[in-house]
Amino acid sequence: MVSVSRRSLLALGAALPLLGRLDWAVASPPPAKAEKVRLNYNESPYGPSGAAREAMQGAIATAGRYPYGHMYALAALFARQQGIAEAQVAVFSGSMAALRYAVLAFTGESRGLVMATPSYEVPRQAAEASGAPVHEVSLTAEHAHDIPAMLAADPQAGMLYLCNPNNPTGTLTSTEAIRHALANKPQGSVLVVDEAYIDFADAPSCVSWVKEHDDLLVLRTFSKIYGMAGARVGLAIGAPALLARLAVFGGDNVPAGSGLLGAQASLEDVKLLPQRKALNAQLREETVAWLKARGFTCTLSQSNCFMIDVKQPAEQVIEKLAAQGVMIGRVWKSWPQWVRVTVGNKHEMERFREVFAAQVQRSV
Repeated sequence: MVSVSRRSLLALGAALPLLGRLDWAVASPPPAKAEKVRLNYNESPYGPSGAAREAMQGAIATAGRYPYGHMYALAALFARQQGIAEAQVAVFSGSMAALRYAVLAFTGESRGLVMATPSYEVPRQAAEASGAPVHEVSLTAEHAHDIPAMLAADPQAGMLYLCNPNNPTGTLTSTEAIRHALANKPQGSVLVVDEAYIDFADAPSCVSWVKEHDDLLVLRTFSKIYGMAGARVGLAIGAPALLARLAVFGGDNVPAGSGLLGAQASLEDVKLLPQRKALNAQLREETVAWLKARGFTCTLSQSNCFMIDVKQPAEQVIEKLAAQGVMIGRVWKSWPQWVRVTVGNKHEMERFREVFAAQVQRSV
């Protein structure tokens, strides 16, 4: 069957004429004056789809049973949609758990972790906690992963981590660059491609590559475009032998029924991805254009977040906006004057612009 991400790309063309009305289908009410605008955790402002909510409510009755059947059903559905074997899909309590397990499984005192900076911090934190060396490589001038520098960073690396699109920048690394990394990484190492945000992007997924590569692990999550961050459901896709190395650390502790059934319903909702992708892009580009018109540089994001060069210590900007009830952030040590902003709904982005203009634009 056609993959989820590719199906979303094909359906987007049909959805574009409805851009002006997309927010009707996934609308959230304007935040109350005292309510905080939360643009700091890359969550979806829309929550689970209607079909997912219905499935999650119906799952309450199954909570007295272990969720293995639902886990296997979710893995089987995803595998059918992606055209891969069910044995190449494992379900975890969020992709963060699978990522931590991957670091524990593939790195050690003599086999380090190579990753970009700025990028998602969890693999670095997991490696440091277990005593594995960490080699962080700066992004390129285009804010992509610097694959040649990453390949040269540690000849004994056990794991290379690529987040694509990258968190926090929202920027893409090309398919050709990722293929180069897979073909030229240190012998015995594993390439982990984190596709938490791939459904927001105009880029192909690497999931199908696991059919030919037993040293590739791809991660997916239902926390982002599917709006199920609190349900904690994620997938690891790779050769069964790789998945078995992760399973040693856990994987059967997925929340009972509700999240799993919500995830299944989300995969079956063929309209959900193109609608949310198009709406996210519209709101992101509106805000980025507004910022650029006022002299601020932003990353070229294809995700549900982007970064802004605020021309001053970013921590100060976070504090200024938080005082007005707009939560953004966070700051990466390698980019101290840049701050990440999650793309919220229409009302939240309007409030962000209002507060940013009053608290930041006037101070630079």
